[in-house]
Amino acid sequence: MKLEAFGTLNAVLRCGSFAAAATEMNLSPSAVSLQMKHMEAYFGQPLFDRSSLSARPTAFAREVNDAVQETLQRLDGLRRRHSPALAGRVRLGTIEPLQVSLMPALLRCVAARYPQLDVRPVRGRVSELVDQLNRGEIDAAIITQPETGGSRRLSWTPLAKEKLIGIAPLAARTGTLAECFAAYEWIRFDRSTVGGRIAARYVAKHAPEARSRIDVQSLAALTAMVSEGLGVSVLPDPGPGVLQVHPVRVLPLGKNGPSRQIAFACRLADQDNRLVQALLDGARSAYAERG
Repeated sequence: MKLEAFGTLNAVLRCGSFAAAATEMNLSPSAVSLQMKHMEAYFGQPLFDRSSLSARPTAFAREVNDAVQETLQRLDGLRRRHSPALAGRVRLGTIEPLQVSLMPALLRCVAARYPQLDVRPVRGRVSELVDQLNRGEIDAAIITQPETGGSRRLSWTPLAKEKLIGIAPLAARTGTLAECFAAYEWIRFDRSTVGGRIAARYVAKHAPEARSRIDVQSLAALTAMVSEGLGVSVLPDPGPGVLQVHPVRVLPLGKNGPSRQIAFACRLADQDNRLVQALLDGARSAYAERG
């Protein structure tokens, strides 16, 4: 029985379904189901009650998960306690907005915990960084996870859901997003990006009459254009620093508004690499600081 199967069981119990666990583990639902059947064969008893439409975990499934998670945590503690201080060079790719909103805090957290770790930031677009990861040119990346799940050659760890917002010039007197689009031109966030495509779908649904001539890749540049009264936009939140420099009217898109998934990606073979895991620790700490 492979250890990965126990991780999948843990994901099923936390997420509540095979489908949700498949998304988190970057597997197909059928692969999750197959792993659970192999585990049931290994133990000789069911882990799930399949008498209804959805498979419900048995008490034995939770007992197995509790026993394995406790063991894995103890093993990880032993590894950290008896391992020498981390030292070496790692290359971390990030998309442009995270260079400002996340990277400084991440580098500070990593430097405090692993002072001998040399982190080399690399900036790029999602597709470029995924290709560099697959070719071994960088060791990890913090990027927007593609909507289809991302390359199955990589391990994806969700970090944060970033909501999209609407922005309009401070001088805009109209109230709703649709009214702003009727009064101003739409400045689009580059549709070759994941966030840009999500934003474009939202605008097409809620402001189908929106007109646009300009696509902008930089969130800071796009916010600056809106601040100058050139139009309105829907985009990932550029962060308080950008909004202070380029003041705009922020138009929340509601509780069920669009969002993009920021994830930590590395090669499957590097999931247990301590240098790569140090970067993941730093990313989690940086996001925790942001709340």
